[in-house]
Amino acid sequence: MSVHSVAVLIVHVLLAAVGLGLIVIDARTHRLPNRIVLPTLAALVVLVAVEALALGDGGRLLRALLGGLALGAFYALLHLSSRQGMGGGDVKLAAVIGLVLAWHGWGSLVLGAAGAFVLGALHALVLMSQGRADRRTRIAFGPWMILAAALAIVLG
Repeated sequence: MSVHSVAVLIVHVLLAAVGLGLIVIDARTHRLPNRIVLPTLAALVVLVAVEALALGDGGRLLRALLGGLALGAFYALLHLSSRQGMGGGDVKLAAVIGLVLAWHGWGSLVLGAAGAFVLGALHALVLMSQGRADRRTRIAFGPWMILAAALAIVLG
């Protein structure tokens, strides 16, 4: 196993730990704390830039940055179009997830982005079918974003 492979594995294990923590926090409080999400985003930008310099792979860096920007911008539009829908934490988490998924490839980004909405909708449908939710019930979306991203990484 190369040094690069070990570094990638360590980063993904750490991201999984952060993701699990955010799932618990968001499910309980409907908040994705800036004190966790923003440092994670900053650290990932630095790591991707260092990797690009070390491997001479500027294309992967550009793709990762564009993915983070694109998914973050998409969620920002959703947030601005309905204050009752996506929260600001979801927007910032989308930038993190977009960066990581696009680093893996455009296919992973598309799969993870779409998967979040599919998983979230399935969860809402189950809750509605059980009479535990209606159309106005707030549902934490961060857990579905994180789970879909993890699935996209594993399947991609």
